[in-house]
Amino acid sequence: MRLVTLALGALMIGLAAAPVLADGYPAIPLFTGSKTVMDEEIAWPTSGKARVNALIVVLAPGEKTVVHKHGVPTFIHVLEGEVTVDYEGHGTRTYHQGESFLEAMDVSHAGMNTGKVPVKILAVYMGADGIKDVIKQR
Repeated sequence: MRLVTLALGALMIGLAAAPVLADGYPAIPLFTGSKTVMDEEIAWPTSGKARVNALIVVLAPGEKTVVHKHGVPTFIHVLEGEVTVDYEGHGTRTYHQGESFLEAMDVSHAGMNTGKVPVKILAVYMGADGIKDVIKQR
């Protein structure tokens, strides 16, 4: 009986980690949506040539970002660790490894690594030439 339980548990873990077929293409879904974490409808820049800027933000334990907003829709995926974001006047949210979301655009915010290991965050800015990805507030 114990062997059957272990086998079923291993099968469930394997299925959870297996790629999902999206129209016949093997993929692991990360995010689908049209609103930011602050319930803002995303808005694409209407001027300038389209441009995507992708980078990995790395914060040491206790390290913070500057207070900022985003001028363009920004996809976030936490690769490792955890980050707590303070959305000024809207509370805080903690995001962990594997979580994905669209970051706030018009709400000032700052992130802080509240974990014990460096946090690595994939940030993909979907903007246009002449539009700032990150707008420092202070």
